[in-house]
Amino acid sequence: MLLNRSMAHPRPFRFGLKLREADAPELWAADARRAEALGFDTILLPDHIDYGFAPLPAALAAAQATTRLRVGTSVLCNDFRHPAVLAKEIATIDRLCDGRFELGLGAGWMQEDYRRTGIDRARASVRIDRLEEALIVIRGLFAEGPVHFEGTHYRVRDLEGHPKPRQPGGPPILVGGGGEKLLGVAGRHADIVGINPTVRSGVHDEATDLDASAESTDRKHAWLCAAAGARFDAIEVACEVFLAEVVEDRVEADRRMSERYRCPAAEARLVPNALVGSIDGLVDVLEARRERWSMSYWILPPTVMESMAPLVDRLAGR
Repeated sequence: MLLNRSMAHPRPFRFGLKLREADAPELWAADARRAEALGFDTILLPDHIDYGFAPLPAALAAAQATTRLRVGTSVLCNDFRHPAVLAKEIATIDRLCDGRFELGLGAGWMQEDYRRTGIDRARASVRIDRLEEALIVIRGLFAEGPVHFEGTHYRVRDLEGHPKPRQPGGPPILVGGGGEKLLGVAGRHADIVGINPTVRSGVHDEATDLDASAESTDRKHAWLCAAAGARFDAIEVACEVFLAEVVEDRVEADRRMSERYRCPAAEARLVPNALVGSIDGLVDVLEARRERWSMSYWILPPTVMESMAPLVDRLAGR
């Protein structure tokens, strides 16, 4: 049963916008200010070699162009940076933006990032183990006192993190995943967890779309709950939207989702990574998904900043 809309929900809605780049500094600043004016909570940047701004300086620039908007990454590839170096950069940005940074960090997935740079794309289990060690190191460096860590992949010897982040304990950490092992890491270490379709091949393909079904998401939510245990209630559950359109006609909305996800409309309507429909309809959809999967943080593509603004206005903070 859905909660009464007049009641405060323990998982209030937040909305992020995933931006990539702009042709000029003033345009980047204008996009950030427009997102803030429309009520978005965050601007997030991806981390890929062949497109988009470098995420950390671009996030800082967006923060400096705004006053309320939080900025962050969705998500950095752990294999691109040593965690001790990354912790220093994140703490510096967090201080310079007065504590408005959110750190999204992932194990790395896109095949082309590795192929074009020559960085070894180890098997998934190794990349996930490496990510877990990195999270431990970064958390340690955000906290008080020196860090001594001897892991399989990283060794940090009596290192005190400096500077310390503006946010006590460091910025909130987002980890997204679609497999049981990665969601286990997220459940143990992250403040924000994205439940995602898996990308086992390193390319977003048909298998990825098929893994976005409601039944698959039920399994992932159960894995996350089991891994997080007693801390689950403190975790914010996120979902990145890949197909987002305001479409007033229900038949046409069903057609577009069914075509994209290669399944009957009744199944496609339940894919969490798709938001297609009228604003009134999408309000009901998001409330239902929050009740079923605890999803309250919705990350939207930049193309719908204006069209989805009424949805943000209706639900943000509620």
